[in-house]
Amino acid sequence: MRVGLQCRHLLVLLGLLLPLPAAAQDAVIAIDAAQPGPVLAPEIQGQFAEHLGRLIYEGIWVGEKSPIPNIRGYRKDVVEALKAIRVPLIRWPGGCFADEYHWRDGIGPRDKRPVGVNTNWGGVEESNQFGTHEFMEFSELVGARTYVNGNVGTGSAREMAQWVEYLTSPSRSTLAQERRANGRDKPWTLDWFAIGNETWGCGGNMRPEYYTDQLRQIRTFIKPAPGQPTRILASGANAGDVKWTEAVMAGAGDMIDAYSLHFYDITSAYTLPAGTWEKKGSATEFTSAEWFASMVGAYRMDDLVTRHSAVMNKYDPAKRVALAVDEWGNWFDPTPGSNPGFLEQQNTVRDAVTAAINLNIFHKHADRVRMANIAQMVNVLQALILTDGARMLLTPTYHVFDMYKDFQGATSLPVQTIAPDLVEGGRRVPGVSASAARTKDGRILVALANTHPDRALPAEMRLAGASLAKATGRMLTGPAINSHNSFITPAQVTPVDLTGIVLNGDRVTFTLPARSVTVLSLDATAASGGKE
Repeated sequence: MRVGLQCRHLLVLLGLLLPLPAAAQDAVIAIDAAQPGPVLAPEIQGQFAEHLGRLIYEGIWVGEKSPIPNIRGYRKDVVEALKAIRVPLIRWPGGCFADEYHWRDGIGPRDKRPVGVNTNWGGVEESNQFGTHEFMEFSELVGARTYVNGNVGTGSAREMAQWVEYLTSPSRSTLAQERRANGRDKPWTLDWFAIGNETWGCGGNMRPEYYTDQLRQIRTFIKPAPGQPTRILASGANAGDVKWTEAVMAGAGDMIDAYSLHFYDITSAYTLPAGTWEKKGSATEFTSAEWFASMVGAYRMDDLVTRHSAVMNKYDPAKRVALAVDEWGNWFDPTPGSNPGFLEQQNTVRDAVTAAINLNIFHKHADRVRMANIAQMVNVLQALILTDGARMLLTPTYHVFDMYKDFQGATSLPVQTIAPDLVEGGRRVPGVSASAARTKDGRILVALANTHPDRALPAEMRLAGASLAKATGRMLTGPAINSHNSFITPAQVTPVDLTGIVLNGDRVTFTLPARSVTVLSLDATAASGGKE
């Protein structure tokens, strides 16, 4: 029966794609509104906040006495910006930092907390002013679920077990009473707890078999209080290392709820000739060939998710274990003049398009991908927000998350596209990336990224299983491929209404501007007369 349904979906979509576009430069997008797929987990739009550079200190936490407007020490402008895009989940405290972080250093009176050294990121002092209470309260303030990453590298099963008890226990145990003495009576809700981070690298340089044994041992002692929704996440693979996935899923797949995958789009890895890790390329000064290389890297995510999912399917055919892409994004050379250990970089239209490609890929694999965390939230790597003292700006990547926020919890719909490929040096990638979903209030959302840096694409969207009543859209682009928002011009790249939308029965025509991200919102009535 399922094979028959899949064939039916394919035949409907192929029928919608015919006749082919009138001109070779046109794009056709076909959607079958009558065949719902998996629900898009809100956590696909998750965030990542590591103790790295100016992310925690200045980016989030300024302290109650700061002249920067704050809410109990948290930057008011950042809190409001994150609430506006309905951030569903925040991962903390790392990252590589997590495997040198000892949670007891970050509780109790702030003036008595020990000062350490952040050996991973710049060798700067770590004041521990932002610890467990601050993170959990910040997440509550933003309205986000919590993802705490445990320390396998220099920690222990006992340390992690006690941290979980401190966070979740409603009892009168010594740890729960200590939490109360530190200002929190009721336990927090702990949604996710990870056992290690990048244990193949900065988290301990382990072999997969050794880590799997560690995972099994530690998992045995992680016991959230009854009634807690806490799910356990395993430290997974780096990019294409499916052997790591094989070992963890074979040895401990039945003991975890999610398995992580990390992948960074390093433009220099896809240029010809290939660059090096030390020279990743500029975030703002780049050629059309480097633009293309970034698109190649972004589309590689589809292959990685497919390959790791295939391994997971061997051991978990019911897809109970989620694939969590909890570190992803563009990684360029640091901003000139900044501390290279702080990983600060600007954010352009290129970042917006690659962010949309990645989100569309996660939507495509929503049956397995149920969490993703872009790296990182503020001031680090492909940040959504940049700050400079009291000033704050929203990056093009932020605006993509804003445009996509209604996809959270929506039901995916099958989508196919025909469009001219983007071609460079004999290589090619799809010219249009797409995803579609139906929201709980019945609207159909269609997200489209035009990867062509200098070509607008006339587009026709064809819909099966519903009749269109109304279509609106928002679009994000900039005057050039490296357009970005700065503290001098903070609104150079911002969404605008998409104009020129024409409805005709089950079809809608419009134009996808060059180097753009577009999200359409459709009011559609089902063929049976009900609202889609």
